[in-house]
Order: sequence, then structure tokens, then C-alpha cells
Amino acid sequence: MPEWKNINQPRRQVIPQTGLTWPGILKNKREYMPKTYGDLWPIVMSWNNLYAAYLEAARGKRYRPEVLKFAANLEENLINIQNHLYWKTWTPGRWREFIVHEPKIRHIQAPPFKDRVVHHALVRVIEPLFERKFIYDSYACRVGKGTHTAVLRTQEFLRRAKAEWDQTYVLKADISKYFPSIRHDPLLRIVKRTIRDKDILWLCETIIRNCGENGRGIPVGALTSQLFANIYLDRLDHFIKDELGIKFYTRYMDDWIIFCDTKKQLWSILDLATDFLTFELGLRLNPKTSAFPAGRGVDFCGYRIWTTHLLPRKRNVKRARRRFCKFIKLYSEGYISLEKVRASVMSFLGYMKHCSGFKTTESVLGELVLRKKKIG
Repeated sequence: MPEWKNINQPRRQVIPQTGLTWPGILKNKREYMPKTYGDLWPIVMSWNNLYAAYLEAARGKRYRPEVLKFAANLEENLINIQNHLYWKTWTPGRWREFIVHEPKIRHIQAPPFKDRVVHHALVRVIEPLFERKFIYDSYACRVGKGTHTAVLRTQEFLRRAKAEWDQTYVLKADISKYFPSIRHDPLLRIVKRTIRDKDILWLCETIIRNCGENGRGIPVGALTSQLFANIYLDRLDHFIKDELGIKFYTRYMDDWIIFCDTKKQLWSILDLATDFLTFELGLRLNPKTSAFPAGRGVDFCGYRIWTTHLLPRKRNVKRARRRFCKFIKLYSEGYISLEKVRASVMSFLGYMKHCSGFKTTESVLGELVLRKKKIG
């Protein structure tokens, strides 16, 4: 994909479906003022909301040291948070940073537990307001959505596209280094299109500007980051669906899929989407973005998708084989328990049950033979 040296002179591409061009498409639409919401601050800092936020933040983590410490003086800690929010003296604590290597290397920044309570309290109130504006086919970090729903919806779109057209092509794209690339100022402007409560905006800005460098970046490990990341790319969703009129489009966080009947049409859409991401959101597409015939199958959300069946992603199966091979050695030497191995096996079975992978499952688990090393 070429780089554009003069960003003040973006390309004008004709959209095959409509004949419109970008930039300038939005001027052809009726201007409207988005609905905004106020008087939310008392709800966020109410005792009932803070207590419910604590319960959500502690779910599945009740016996971790920091959660036990917080719960030992629960009322005092919640009142302390409430007072800091009331007087606008709340400041985020130090992030816990670590690296995960699967499925790829990610730098995770997790807030301390007391901050997670604040994040849950905020998200509980504002998320439903943004949820009303999200398109249906955005599937990451939303209630009732998720990877499996995204996969089934993509398969449905693939079937409908093949029934409608003689030949179907796929555009598979994702954003390069998405979370570190989110710009704070545009994100806050987008939030203000829905929230007008100044106190809520103060809390959002405090959380957003606490991380990143040079006005960019939000942490991967925070609940608010998941919501803000969806809010940021909701602009792209509405551009593609409303302005370009694309019917077969699904997005899971920064990965998205479009089906069309010609490659030329897909490249035109990609050019327009690239300009929109660059000039409106300050984002770049991954160079691996590609367009190809749908007959090859669509690799999306961990599965390979065809109209008739789903298959597991090859690298996920290879990763499982390597992990189980490592477990055989660790178990024989007494470094891991049978419960640890069983949990990993159940996770693998949960992944495989959603696709046509009986023989693969049988082959992978058939290699997992556990024996304790004899001493003496």
C-alpha cells in the first residue's frame, strides 16, 4: 500500500456502489446533532454503583492478595473512593506491567484493584449510552457478542454473498498497533459527542491521559480501554456502513472483514477506509491487509471459515501441541499438577467444539500421555 507524502491532498476515489467520493461524503448527508447525556455523575459515584462495581471487579479474583486486602476494609475503601471522586482528587495508581507471548507478544498494563473498581463504576453507567450507537456487527467486548458470534455472522455473510454474486472476494484488514496508536484528543472529542456531563468527562480524561506517550495510547489491560477502543473505531464502522453503504462487514476490535463481488471494488473501499483512518483517526493499517477470493476460506477470530464448515486455525493447533508436549515433561518431573493440565485440555476442547475438528482433537490429545518419573 503506497504512503501519501502530502497529507493535505488526499486521494479522491469514486465508490462503486454510490458514485460518491471521499473526502466530502459526509457533506452529502443531512447534518444532525448527536444525542448527548448529562446528570450521570451522581449515578457513577453512588454507593450502590460503587459496591456493584466492586463485585464485578472481584468476580473470579476474590482470593488474590490485593482483592482480599481491599475486601478486608470494604466500606472504608469504597467511601474513600467516593470522597476522592466527589472532590475530584482521584488519581490513577501505578500500572502493573507484564508481557504475554500468546498469540503474539503484547505489552499489558493492568490497573491496581482499587482503580478497577472506579473503571467498572464508570463503564456500568456510560457503556449502555454508547452501546445504543454501535452498529450490530461490531463484536469485541460487548454483552451477547464475542468471537464465536462474530465467526457465525461472518459465515452467514459469506453464504449470503455467494448466493448473491457469481464470485466473492474478501478484504481482511486490521489496524497496526491499535491500542498504542489511539490519539487522546480525537478520542475525547468522540466521547463528548455522547457525554456532556463535565464530571464524567473529567474522569474519562483523567483515565485516558494517564497512559501512553505524546498524546497517544491506552493500556490493553483496563476495562475502560476496551470500551474506549470500541468507541474510537465506531467512527470507522459508521463510515463503512452508513457512508459507503457496505452490506457485508464485520469487525472484532481492530480486525475487520468486507465481502464484495470484485477485487477492484474492494481496493477502492480500502483506499477510502485508509484515508479515513489516516486523516480522521490517525491510524495506520497493517501491511498484511489483503484481498483474495473467498473460496480460500476466511481466517477470522481464531477460525478458518467456509460456507459449509469451520476449521481451527493451524497455528492455534500447533501452539496446543507445543504446550501439551511441554506439559508432559513438566508433569513427569513434578513441576505442574494434574489440575493444571486438565484446565488446559478443557480450554482446548472448548475451542475445538465450535468447529469441524474431531480428528485434529483426537490426534492432539492422543499425544498427551502423562507419567510420573520414577525416583531411584
